[in-house]
Amino acid sequence: MTDPLLVACPHCQSLNRVPAGRLDARPDCGRCHQPLFTGQPLALDAPGFTAHVERGQLPVLVDFWAPWCGPCRMMAPQFEQAAAQLEPRVRLAKVDTEAQPALGNRFGIRSIPTLALFHHGRELARQAGAMGAADIVRWTRAQLP
Repeated sequence: MTDPLLVACPHCQSLNRVPAGRLDARPDCGRCHQPLFTGQPLALDAPGFTAHVERGQLPVLVDFWAPWCGPCRMMAPQFEQAAAQLEPRVRLAKVDTEAQPALGNRFGIRSIPTLALFHHGRELARQAGAMGAADIVRWTRAQLP
């Protein structure tokens, strides 16, 4: 039997213990009773980043972007499609580098869009530039152990 994973709630950020074999069973948060997986990317601020990336145990693919960036806006619907395909095994999240400059600086984001894949709080891989949904899914799966 595998140990349960800590999964942060996309609504209230509380951590939930979910057996790995039950991720596909559409679990709800024990605190707010909302679904733990929505099939949509989450917008993260610093506390959300801590909950999902640093404390949560799911891999998290983060799109570092900005509202004024044309390629970022073009990639947004592709990123949403990738979220629907990758959840619940990978959480997808977005960090607006204009609204959250400290997070962009912390990870040395120099160009946007930049995708960074994290697992157990550690960055596993990074890819700069806009990508289509199929490429996002393929790239993410190729980076996971």
